[in-house]
Amino acid sequence: MEKEIEEIVNAKKFTLIAGPCVIESEENVMLIARKMKEITDRLGINYYFKASFDKANRTSINSYRGPGIEKGLEILKKVKEELGLRIATDIHEPWQAEKVAEVVDIVQIPAFLCRQTDLLIAAAKTGKLVNVKKAQFLAPWDMKNVIGKLEESGNRKIMLCERGSCFGYNNLVVDMTGLVEMKKFGYPVVFDATHSVQKPGGKGNATGGNREYVEYLAKAAVAVGVEALFMEVHPDPDNALSDGPNMVRLEDMEDLLKKLIRIKEAIA
Repeated sequence: MEKEIEEIVNAKKFTLIAGPCVIESEENVMLIARKMKEITDRLGINYYFKASFDKANRTSINSYRGPGIEKGLEILKKVKEELGLRIATDIHEPWQAEKVAEVVDIVQIPAFLCRQTDLLIAAAKTGKLVNVKKAQFLAPWDMKNVIGKLEESGNRKIMLCERGSCFGYNNLVVDMTGLVEMKKFGYPVVFDATHSVQKPGGKGNATGGNREYVEYLAKAAVAVGVEALFMEVHPDPDNALSDGPNMVRLEDMEDLLKKLIRIKEAIA
């Protein structure tokens, strides 16, 4: 088993991938990163800071997408160097993989793109951890083909992420048995607790959501036995530039993580 994967699988406490949905500014990113470092250091959590340099799949063409790859990676590099945090970010096109790999520790594949062969090959060839979000339209067992593409490209540093499945229009539902099914592949399973409460396109020209349910779904996933959690966090979600309705308030994160750790310890 790869060293990075073994660390995640055998950790006494779950691994956490968390940060703002999108890079809004250097100041905002550094504020969140510092606070999350303090919290996760205090709680002994294996932590990766996450933020996107470009949200290429926003509902509206007028929605904020981010600062772009050059400025975005510059900011993420500052987080890495000044705070000593490991970094995760997503890519949307194959050419981005090599450039992103110069800074990040986890290359993330968005759910809508998890079947894109060239994107998976490019991510695999970086040699980094690859966190693949299961598409909202895929069954858990269908991820075997995603895994095959990564393995055949020479990378076994794979994480599989559940973020909810389509349930009618503008709604997602999480089948907790799907987490069990994906664990059978032998790779760490990540539960995305914030995107799973989204209402895709629910506001007509933007995505809605209900952060009230994040805690309950996260608790259930930890009880099922996932190795990692993904959450988006912001100091003022109601005024965030992307995914505000489902992001966790920064001030609420420590209490939430303490509850989740207690569940993790109870099932150990």
